[in-house]
Formats: sequence, structure tokens, C-alpha cells
Amino acid sequence: MPALTVCFTDTDQDLTPVDAVLRENGIEYVVRQCKTPADLVLNCQGFEVLVNQYTPLTEEAFAGLKDLKVVVRYGVGVDHIDIPAATRHGVTICNVPDGCTNEVADHGAAMLLALARKIVLLNQKARQGKSSFRDAIPLFRLNTCTLGLIGVGRIGIALATRMRGFGMRFLGFDEYARQKNTSPDFIELTDMERVLAESDFISIHCPLDGNRDLIGAAELARMKKTACIINVARGGIINEDALYKALKTGAIAAAALDVSVVEPLPADSKLLTLDNFIYTPHMAYYSVSAAADIGIKAAEEVVRYAKGGALALCLESGTLTAFHPSCVATGRNGAGRERG
Repeated sequence: MPALTVCFTDTDQDLTPVDAVLRENGIEYVVRQCKTPADLVLNCQGFEVLVNQYTPLTEEAFAGLKDLKVVVRYGVGVDHIDIPAATRHGVTICNVPDGCTNEVADHGAAMLLALARKIVLLNQKARQGKSSFRDAIPLFRLNTCTLGLIGVGRIGIALATRMRGFGMRFLGFDEYARQKNTSPDFIELTDMERVLAESDFISIHCPLDGNRDLIGAAELARMKKTACIINVARGGIINEDALYKALKTGAIAAAALDVSVVEPLPADSKLLTLDNFIYTPHMAYYSVSAAADIGIKAAEEVVRYAKGGALALCLESGTLTAFHPSCVATGRNGAGRERG
């Protein structure tokens, strides 16, 4: 096996599991902490393989890194990578599509239950000496409620599977799942209008690419006034100004976000002033197990490349094949992939 040195463009993870896999296979690595495409061009010259976490990989980066052949994403989502630019420059993009499915689904379920039983609100009231069940009115039995999924891929299905135990009914909007028949029988695939109108809870599991502001004022207005919305996908899919107005005026009941346009959500965000809003700082993906699993799988992909083997996690010619069957086609552009 030829000698190979890999560059981590940036990381905030414990690389101990990665180190073990790479060094066992004779692969050296260096770590940079790049923030911008210009940083990449300046600091990552001469490497065939980059392992990338957050740094944007744009046309500028691919044009400036002449030796680059493979990028392994240290995670699932690739919305910060210009896939068409990578394809034009002959760079193969890989990811770890199943690295945190369980964690994101668990987090979505936790948010749904917190909203359904108004846990956060009641906790806040109790700390103010105002403990009363009346603060939670109205509450509804989950086995009378419908969960709408915008995106019926790995994570959407995993969330629905968890919530089946509560007796919920499921609607899903996912054109890819409908075309390829990849949705389980207990999720009824339908159009966006019906998901918005009939769901008591809506959970988003689609990518940002092509779906920015997918849920805006018009979509929120079509939801039930008693409905709640959850986003554990990407910030920007829900328009935050429209969401604030809908929550403030009672157009919908509540919302829970793990993601935001600016991350973390700024302390002066109007959303944080609302009692019917829950926020966590883009950490749905995380657990000790998930962090190690993602790192190990990314490192194993590097090893496969070094040994001249077929890449198991590559995204072919911008088609994101490694995500199948976890794809979601939205009403905006008919193409997309779910996040984790």
C-alpha cells in the first residue's frame, strides 16, 4: 500500500478512534483548523485526501487544490459542499450517511414529547412558583394525533418507528420515497398540503439545498392552530421570522428547533423570548457512540482509498447515491437528501 498522508481540514471531535484506524493501516494525518475556502487553498495544498467537517468546499477550494482527489465528510450532511463543482474538478465526495440516525431520531422524539406534554413550559412555571396543570391546557392524547414527516428517509422512518408505540398516525411527504416505494406501510405518503393541514406535529427531515424557506408564512398558516413543528434537519428550512410571528400570534401552538440560520441561535433572537419555543444547539446528531462511529467509518473510507479499493460511501457524480434510500424530494425543486 502506498504511503498516504491525509489532511483534516477542521475538526472539533476526539480523534482517538480515527487515529487508531489510520495508524494501524500506516496512514499519517495532519490537522488544520480552516474556516474558509481561502484557508483550505492556503493550508491544504498537496493532499490527495481531505477529511472535512465544517469548512465550506466551494468552486474556489476545488479550483485551488489541484492534487485533491477525494473528500471524506466527517458526518452525514453535505450541504456545505458544492457537489457540482467537485464533479467538474474530478473530486469524489464521500460521507457517512448512517452515522447518527438513531441520535437524531431520538432527539426528534424527545422534542415531540416535550412539546406534547409541555415539559419545558411546566418546568419554567414550577421554578417561578406557579405549578398548575392549567398552564398546560390544552393537552391531547398522542394516540389521537397525527405526525407529519417532511422527508421519509432513514431518520424520518426511525422517528416514526419510535412514535408508533404511542399509537400515532403518520403522514409523509417525500417524492423519492413515493417513486421508489421505500416508505413503510404505516406511513401514508401524500402531498405537502395534506401534511400541513392534518398533522398535529410536523417533523422536518430534508436538506437545506433547494429547500430554504420551505416552511414560511403561507405554510405555517395552513397548519392547525394546535399543531407543533420540529426541525432537526437544517436551519433555514423554516423561515425564522415567519415562525416567530406564527408562534407569537398563536397561528401554531409551539415549535422545537435543533438548528437555526445562525448557529448557535443568537441570545437576542426573538424566538428565545417565547414560552412556546424550544431550542437546542445543533446537537441532535451527538452521542459518544455516534461520534466514534462516524469517525471510524470516515477513517475506514480513507483506508479503502489508500488500498485502491472501491469507496463504499462515495457520492457519484453529484447524485448523492450514498444516501439512498434516505432521499426526500420537496415541492420546491423535486430533489434533495435528508440530513443527520
